[in-house]
Amino acid sequence: MTESLLLVAGGLVLLALGGELLVRGAVGMATRLGISPLLAGLTIVGFGTSMPELATSVQAALSGSPGIAIGNVVGSNIANILLILGISALIVPISVNPAAFKRDSLALGGTALLATGAVMVGVIGFAYGLLLVTALVAYLWWAYKSESAAHDAEALRHEHEAEDRPVPADTAPVVLGGMIIAGLAAAIFGAGWLVDGAKVLASAAGVSESVIGLTVVAIGTSLPELIACVVAVIRKHGDVALGNVVGSNIYNLCGILGLTAMIHPIEVPAEIARFDIWVMLGVTALLIVQLRSGWRLSRAEGALLAAIYAGYTAFLVLR
Repeated sequence: MTESLLLVAGGLVLLALGGELLVRGAVGMATRLGISPLLAGLTIVGFGTSMPELATSVQAALSGSPGIAIGNVVGSNIANILLILGISALIVPISVNPAAFKRDSLALGGTALLATGAVMVGVIGFAYGLLLVTALVAYLWWAYKSESAAHDAEALRHEHEAEDRPVPADTAPVVLGGMIIAGLAAAIFGAGWLVDGAKVLASAAGVSESVIGLTVVAIGTSLPELIACVVAVIRKHGDVALGNVVGSNIYNLCGILGLTAMIHPIEVPAEIARFDIWVMLGVTALLIVQLRSGWRLSRAEGALLAAIYAGYTAFLVLR
């Protein structure tokens, strides 16, 4: 048990370090190549911050642990909405930009439905994975075109996401390339440790790999989003916290699940298809209704989200 916990902890540290190195190196390289901060924020930062989830799900699928591979994605989305936004709103109520969220709520709801359809198929293969990735590319193109044309608050938020990861302007391309390679290596090794530790932990605790994927692995790979969102709301940047969660969920469902399925087919565990995917769909719908009803997430609503997550986690452990 102790060894598995050390593997999980070490894996999470390497994943967080690898993701940060990858993002900083890639953003620095993008700046040297003249790529706009808006495009860098939408694509490079979004992809880089999702690297822990991607590396973990791919490693799990390749090692024959579909419960961890899919549980990581579904559990991360549930935790992002219920736990991370719930805690963030408890600290400071979150105001919503109606114009930006009308677009993103369509994308969030659409990708949740698309992922639910993928899970209900039973085996997510290359074709459905390609469909999910194509949907992500279409969303990114839609977001980039609309934000570059209007250059509104949402565009500024994505620009700030790239600018918040500065690299000295005189950093040599070879150093930036080294940061990217080191980040990828750390993420790959970290994911391997995390998956190996999660398997042993599931066996020792007497629960399924799906439960470990939905809880320990999902929360662990979502820790960077939790820290970023808490810092954002403390700085009175609630729109940044909400944008982090919405963007992360879209990347998880289309990018992470899609790319993983394209690399290796995923056989969906019956327990996730029977219950957890519907929880994810339900809390996604709940969030959209909450935000569109008053364009604000209050402390009371944040407490409700956090309480639902506590009940959901307790149910997983006891079922």
